[in-house]
Amino acid sequence: MIQAKTLGELRRAGWRGESVRDEMRRNLLAKLRSGETLFPGVLGYEESVLPQVANAVLSRHSMILLGLRGQAKTRLLRSLTTLLDPAIPCVEGSEIHDDPLRPISKYARDLVARAGDDTPIAWLHPEERYVEKLATPDVTIADIIGDLDPIRAARGGHDLASELTIHYGLLPRAHRGLFVLNELPDLAGRIQVGLFNILQEGDVQIKGYPVRLPIDVCMAFTANPEDYTARGKIITPLKDRIGSEIRTHYPRTLEQGVAITEQEAWTGRGEHLVIPAYVREVVEAVAFAARRDRKIDKKSGVSQRLPISALENAVSNAERRALLCGETPAVPRVGDVYAALPALTGKFELEYEGELAGAEAVARELVREAVGEVFSKSMGAVDLKPVIRHFEHGGSVSLPDDARSDALVEELGQVPELLDHVHHLGVNPGDPAPLVAAAAEFVLEGLWAQRKIGRSDDRGFTALERRNEPEIDLERLERLRKLKKQVN
Repeated sequence: MIQAKTLGELRRAGWRGESVRDEMRRNLLAKLRSGETLFPGVLGYEESVLPQVANAVLSRHSMILLGLRGQAKTRLLRSLTTLLDPAIPCVEGSEIHDDPLRPISKYARDLVARAGDDTPIAWLHPEERYVEKLATPDVTIADIIGDLDPIRAARGGHDLASELTIHYGLLPRAHRGLFVLNELPDLAGRIQVGLFNILQEGDVQIKGYPVRLPIDVCMAFTANPEDYTARGKIITPLKDRIGSEIRTHYPRTLEQGVAITEQEAWTGRGEHLVIPAYVREVVEAVAFAARRDRKIDKKSGVSQRLPISALENAVSNAERRALLCGETPAVPRVGDVYAALPALTGKFELEYEGELAGAEAVARELVREAVGEVFSKSMGAVDLKPVIRHFEHGGSVSLPDDARSDALVEELGQVPELLDHVHHLGVNPGDPAPLVAAAAEFVLEGLWAQRKIGRSDDRGFTALERRNEPEIDLERLERLRKLKKQVN
């Protein structure tokens, strides 16, 4: 449709408006029929959250996303703009984007009455129809709904009772669009009351004016589930008026997490950078380990920003080393993940036990656990006994963080059969030295993580230090467990 410039042209074109919720429903139905991706860029929710969001839109519901930090709640709500039309008309100059055929503000009504079919028309794009606000305790009713503006009255020579002196808040300015309020529990209770009418009756009343504005808006909220309880900070009548409550979650599989981090992390450092798959998996496994670690506060959560920041930092360390050593390609190693500890320690809250150990110690243990898990997955069936025996017989290897890759490969080549196994990681001994060094180092780090060899703080690998403790007969222990289970 050719964009009309006046109200008359708009009428002759036969344009008919509809509510924003009907518009979103219509566009969602069209996407479902065509098989188009509903919310591009939102990964890991295809079988869980996204169907529930789609149901809420089809039901014309307001919605709230409940989830811990770093679960793409805001990203998902911003993607709702993809369900809006490419452009819709509004009265030019209107602060609340009045529908030319159904104006609700005093300014737009007067302009249409005065200019008629010559009323100028502007066109709104989806991003102009999205209003977002972070709820904080200092937010006022004037911020959200609106208030009397005496300065506007003085400048315009208007009576204070005139609608032309209204200062519109964010909610009226979202008229014919989406209004998103993040961290709803942080909004003061008296301000939450101000949202009742728009959620139930579809209108707002601005302080000091005997007029109700029939606002057309789709509302959505985000909140932490710990605050969203009967004893929490959201008042019960407001909860009752929100149509759909949708729970978000962290990636449920390592593969989902790797895909999200790969999409979000800034790793485009040029063509001379290669990130091994096992390094990506180790970084992601750190986040999974942190989310189940008892030393880390579960209520606070571990944001998906942790693996994103950690991967970026590890890549930067590899990039720096490659420049200092004058080698290509730059290949992150497991040692670079340890070098990324500054990107880890600020991303989780510690319980008392964790506070005693210290954030850095907890982070180091998480990396070690992650390396062990990925190593078991990729190298669990490989016979590495010759490598272990080399260290048990007095062998040692030192892997400084900033050492040249060719020097590392030469030293690692002294470990029997070590380089013969890097092909399990997609690397051949004839590949560039940075790739071979990174793969061989991962094997040693994996053996250390599984406590099969020892390692010093300065990354010197040696035999595992055996303590004078009685050996545990694992087979006998398992038989006793089975016997106990049968007796019970």
